[in-house]
Amino acid sequence: MPTAGQSSEATIPARNAQFPWDDFAADAYHEHNYDSLREDDEEILSLVSSWFTDAAVGPALHGLDVGAGPNLYPALAMLPHCARITLREYSASNVQWLRGATAALDERWRPFWQVVSPDDGRGGFESARAELARSAQVEQGSVFDLPEAGWDLGTMFFVAESISQDPAEFEAATGAFVRALRPGSPFAAAFMERSQGYEVGGIAFPATSVGESEISGCLEQVATDLKVQRVQVRPAPLRPGYTGYVVAIGRAK
Repeated sequence: MPTAGQSSEATIPARNAQFPWDDFAADAYHEHNYDSLREDDEEILSLVSSWFTDAAVGPALHGLDVGAGPNLYPALAMLPHCARITLREYSASNVQWLRGATAALDERWRPFWQVVSPDDGRGGFESARAELARSAQVEQGSVFDLPEAGWDLGTMFFVAESISQDPAEFEAATGAFVRALRPGSPFAAAFMERSQGYEVGGIAFPATSVGESEISGCLEQVATDLKVQRVQVRPAPLRPGYTGYVVAIGRAK
């Protein structure tokens, strides 16, 4: 029971359905987070790209990026290995942004592609632009409603911990992502470490505070060959209220 002066609502975590996701300010989020290539994002992208090069059998796979939002670098990491990439996104504003951004890849993504394709070893930026426009399929839908075992390669960046305060929903979203992949399929997931929530366009959105132990505990139930690594914030935090990043790579059970 709550003590005097304390409401019972204060102990109940806010859940995903309580937030106005269709009003997510995609342009503002993109400008703030991905206007240029940060050192920490470069490290994350390099880790993921190397893992997919080692683990993926391609280039004719069907990739899945869950909760893509205004971030194309997970899709770029999969691009050399995929004939098709499904970018699944719940927010209507983010869906609209993704359809425009994948149809005509902006020049600001060039440094990100150079991490995936150093010295144009996997093709130059213009070929990546054309290939993404050809292969990307933007699909509106929830992580919680993903069909199982439908894709060969997967990414989920800054999603499961950034859509709810409820640890049960974090676990459900993470599990649904991995189970959407065929057994043995490689995946990469990235998480904001100990996030306390965030604001976009003047609207507050939730987070579940997770670190390496919570992420490992959740993924061990659905993955094999799991490796979990912390990435330090560099050069400076994007916003208050988080302590770093955690990257997990592995294969779906």
